Amino acid sequence: PDAGSMSDQQFVDFAAQTDMVEANLGQWGETVASSQAVKNYAAMLVADHTNDFKQLSKVAHQEDLSVPNAIDAQHNKEMIAPLHKLRGSAFDHRYILDMVAGHKKAIAAYEKEEKSASSPALIEYVQKALPVLHKHLDGAEKLR
Repeated sequence: PDAGSMSDQQFVDFAAQTDMVEANLGQWGETVASSQAVKNYAAMLVADHTNDFKQLSKVAHQEDLSVPNAIDAQHNKEMIAPLHKLRGSAFDHRYILDMVAGHKKAIAAYEKEEKSASSPALIEYVQKALPVLHKHLDGAEKLR
């Protein structure tokens, strides 16, 4: 769905997919990246997105919203599979470009949810998550 017209449930689905994809790709990056800086960035994403998924799950359950527990086929095909074929500097380059684009998209969706969420708990979650997403975007842009 377009980030401007997401329901709270669609936002939770989007945020959960983002967390799971980032953690998965971060784990892969820790293994196959050639640059230590990229490996460190990947490790930070694993930790932060794993923590965020726990926070999101807590808020979603309070609000009676469901949380997906696996990466969907679209994200597997479009984001995971292409990066899992790469190693070394080829991985580093594509991963960082994907992290810049992905975090820009996530920030836009989170900012829209902050204005449109029907739940104060979801708004609070978004307000805590946004600075972390900005930190990730800044880190990826520095590595680029």
